[in-house]
Amino acid sequence: MITHYSFPNSRSVRVAWTLEELGLEYRCQHVALDKGEGQTAEHLARHPDGKVPVIEDGELTLFESAPICRYLAEQYGDGSLLPESTAERAPVDQWLSFIVTEIEQPLWLQAKHKFALPQERRVPTILPTAAWEFQRALQALERRYHGQETLVGETFTLADIFLTHTLMWAASMKHRLPEPLVAYSKRHAGRPALARAAEKEQAATKG
Repeated sequence: MITHYSFPNSRSVRVAWTLEELGLEYRCQHVALDKGEGQTAEHLARHPDGKVPVIEDGELTLFESAPICRYLAEQYGDGSLLPESTAERAPVDQWLSFIVTEIEQPLWLQAKHKFALPQERRVPTILPTAAWEFQRALQALERRYHGQETLVGETFTLADIFLTHTLMWAASMKHRLPEPLVAYSKRHAGRPALARAAEKEQAATKG
């Protein structure tokens, strides 16, 4: 049984979504980050910075959403979410890297300087620069995305999970998104596996 350490409305939903898409059995363990549970010795042994997501699968403990989801797809997917051939898998890895390092990071920078960092560490003047960086990354994405069903090839992959989640995050922060990307995000955000993932993470908060 896989154990998934999570906190609702965080990057951990990407892992729960992947688990649901793959049809895997797992136990969702809530980590109350807002109550300091991430900084306990027990959780710091799982994640050195006290964050989520983390999974435990047998003897393996793994943190960070991208390698977790990639591991799950490669270990259990049989080609689902992550192609089996190296040549077909490489574009998915390419987009995962771009999404995490270029599209997501300006959003996280804004979040940190709005609420995540201690008040005395926040620099409000950086917010317009972060917003500009996000729009610049979207423009780069638009040079390759022209309304197709999925980001890579003709099947739903991890790249779609990560891009959809990141665009949902951007929309919640009131960023302007091009209409094709709005349609893309709404289409994939309606997948039943995402609804199940969010519901399971929320249910875990109740013990």
